[in-house]
Amino acid sequence: MSDKPREPSNPFAPAREALIDRQIREAQEKGAFDGLPYQGERLPLEDDSAAGDWALAYRMLKGAKFAPPWIETDKEVRALLARRDAVFARASLASAIGRRRDEAELRQIVKAANEAIFRLNHEAPTPRQHRRLLDLDAELAELARAHAGEG
Repeated sequence: MSDKPREPSNPFAPAREALIDRQIREAQEKGAFDGLPYQGERLPLEDDSAAGDWALAYRMLKGAKFAPPWIETDKEVRALLARRDAVFARASLASAIGRRRDEAELRQIVKAANEAIFRLNHEAPTPRQHRRLLDLDAELAELARAHAGEG
């Protein structure tokens, strides 16, 4: 026999299977992990390297389903531009009353879009996110061409 004293066993060391391993195994057996997104696939990694020091903040905002004000403003601008495009798309079918309605709606859209673009250009962190203001005269001329069936 050895003269060395026997080391006491660690009461916290797992004898056979760690508690967490057992819980995971039991959950797998019950099917708790079935139907999860990206099952059997690599998890998609988002490249937010362009955000620099702001990457963590943007990731947290996104996780909370919140976007910085300039992104929300840009969404507003895009929605207004889509409304403008819808006016142009239906213009060739417009009656005389419809043409007046289209012109009034286009004026309102351009005014609202320019206000949103002005806000965006002051909120956006860099000039890359800026947009040009709409030219009302150019937009009305485009509408007139669309009404005439030229656009």
